[in-house]
Amino acid sequence: MTAVNHWNTAQHLLLVILGFFVAFAPRYIPIKIFTQRKIPEWFNEWMKFIPVSLFTALVVKDVFVSPTYQFDVIHHVPEIIASVIVGLVAYFTRSMALSVVVGLVSVFLLAVVL
Repeated sequence: MTAVNHWNTAQHLLLVILGFFVAFAPRYIPIKIFTQRKIPEWFNEWMKFIPVSLFTALVVKDVFVSPTYQFDVIHHVPEIIASVIVGLVAYFTRSMALSVVVGLVSVFLLAVVL
Protein backbone atom coordinates (compact mmCIF):
# COMPACT_ATOMS: atom_id res chain seq x y z
CA MET A 1 0.00 0.00 0.00
CA THR A 2 1.49 3.34 -0.97
CA ALA A 3 1.36 6.45 1.18
CA VAL A 4 -1.19 8.99 0.05
CA ASN A 5 0.26 11.82 2.12
CA HIS A 6 3.09 13.61 0.32
CA TRP A 7 3.39 16.55 2.69
CA ASN A 8 6.72 17.57 4.07
CA THR A 9 7.42 18.51 7.69
CA ALA A 10 6.95 22.23 7.11
CA GLN A 11 3.47 21.68 5.69
CA HIS A 12 2.50 19.53 8.67
CA LEU A 13 3.82 22.18 11.05
CA LEU A 14 1.87 24.88 9.20
CA LEU A 15 -1.29 22.77 9.48
CA VAL A 16 -0.81 22.40 13.25
CA ILE A 17 -0.18 26.15 13.68
CA LEU A 18 -3.23 27.11 11.61
CA GLY A 19 -5.33 24.58 13.51
CA PHE A 20 -4.20 26.21 16.75
CA PHE A 21 -5.37 29.64 15.57
CA VAL A 22 -8.68 28.29 14.31
CA ALA A 23 -9.34 26.65 17.68
CA PHE A 24 -7.96 29.52 19.78
CA ALA A 25 -9.66 32.49 18.11
CA PRO A 26 -13.28 31.65 19.05
CA ARG A 27 -12.20 31.38 22.68
CA TYR A 28 -9.93 34.42 22.83
CA ILE A 29 -11.97 37.01 20.93
CA PRO A 30 -15.08 36.90 23.18
CA ILE A 31 -12.89 37.10 26.29
CA LYS A 32 -11.10 40.12 24.86
CA ILE A 33 -14.37 41.85 23.93
CA PHE A 34 -16.36 41.11 27.10
CA THR A 35 -13.63 42.00 29.60
CA GLN A 36 -13.65 45.60 28.37
CA ARG A 37 -17.42 46.22 28.52
CA LYS A 38 -20.21 45.51 30.94
CA ILE A 39 -22.39 42.56 30.04
CA PRO A 40 -26.14 43.31 30.32
CA GLU A 41 -28.05 41.47 33.02
CA TRP A 42 -30.55 40.00 30.51
CA PHE A 43 -27.63 38.40 28.65
CA ASN A 44 -26.31 36.78 31.83
CA GLU A 45 -29.79 35.44 32.61
CA TRP A 46 -30.12 34.09 29.07
CA MET A 47 -26.68 32.43 29.21
CA LYS A 48 -27.70 30.38 32.25
CA PHE A 49 -29.91 28.29 29.94
CA ILE A 50 -27.21 27.45 27.40
CA PRO A 51 -25.59 24.48 29.25
CA VAL A 52 -29.00 22.94 29.97
CA SER A 53 -30.09 23.39 26.36
CA LEU A 54 -26.94 21.83 24.93
CA PHE A 55 -27.05 18.93 27.38
CA THR A 56 -30.73 18.32 26.60
CA ALA A 57 -30.09 18.34 22.86
CA LEU A 58 -27.31 15.77 23.20
CA VAL A 59 -29.28 13.51 25.53
CA VAL A 60 -32.50 13.63 23.50
CA LYS A 61 -30.61 12.75 20.33
CA ASP A 62 -28.91 9.75 21.95
CA VAL A 63 -32.07 8.52 23.66
CA PHE A 64 -34.71 8.99 20.97
CA VAL A 65 -32.90 8.99 17.62
CA SER A 66 -31.62 5.81 15.99
CA PRO A 67 -28.32 5.59 14.07
CA THR A 68 -30.34 5.99 10.86
CA TYR A 69 -31.78 9.29 12.20
CA GLN A 70 -35.27 7.94 12.72
CA PHE A 71 -37.34 8.65 15.83
CA ASP A 72 -37.16 5.39 17.77
CA VAL A 73 -38.60 4.70 21.22
CA ILE A 74 -39.04 0.91 21.12
CA HIS A 75 -35.35 0.03 20.91
CA HIS A 76 -34.22 2.60 23.49
CA VAL A 77 -36.28 1.58 26.53
CA PRO A 78 -33.24 1.11 28.85
CA GLU A 79 -31.91 4.55 27.94
CA ILE A 80 -35.32 6.18 28.44
CA ILE A 81 -35.79 4.60 31.88
CA ALA A 82 -32.22 5.52 32.85
CA SER A 83 -32.72 9.11 31.73
CA VAL A 84 -35.83 9.41 33.91
CA ILE A 85 -33.89 7.97 36.86
CA VAL A 86 -31.01 10.38 36.26
CA GLY A 87 -33.39 13.30 35.91
CA LEU A 88 -34.91 12.52 39.28
CA VAL A 89 -31.50 12.05 40.92
CA ALA A 90 -30.22 15.32 39.44
CA TYR A 91 -33.34 17.21 40.49
CA PHE A 92 -33.31 16.05 44.10
CA THR A 93 -29.54 15.96 44.76
CA ARG A 94 -28.23 18.72 42.44
CA SER A 95 -25.06 16.64 42.11
CA MET A 96 -23.56 16.21 38.65
CA ALA A 97 -21.14 13.50 39.80
CA LEU A 98 -23.86 11.43 41.44
CA SER A 99 -26.09 11.88 38.38
CA VAL A 100 -23.37 10.63 36.04
CA VAL A 101 -22.59 7.60 38.21
CA VAL A 102 -26.27 6.71 38.65
CA GLY A 103 -26.80 7.15 34.90
CA LEU A 104 -23.95 4.87 33.94
CA VAL A 105 -24.93 2.19 36.43
CA SER A 106 -28.61 2.33 35.51
CA VAL A 107 -27.95 2.13 31.76
CA PHE A 108 -25.67 -0.86 32.32
CA LEU A 109 -28.08 -2.70 34.60
CA LEU A 110 -31.13 -1.95 32.47
CA ALA A 111 -29.33 -3.02 29.28
CA VAL A 112 -28.44 -6.33 30.94
CA VAL A 113 -31.92 -6.92 32.37
CA LEU A 114 -34.06 -5.68 29.47
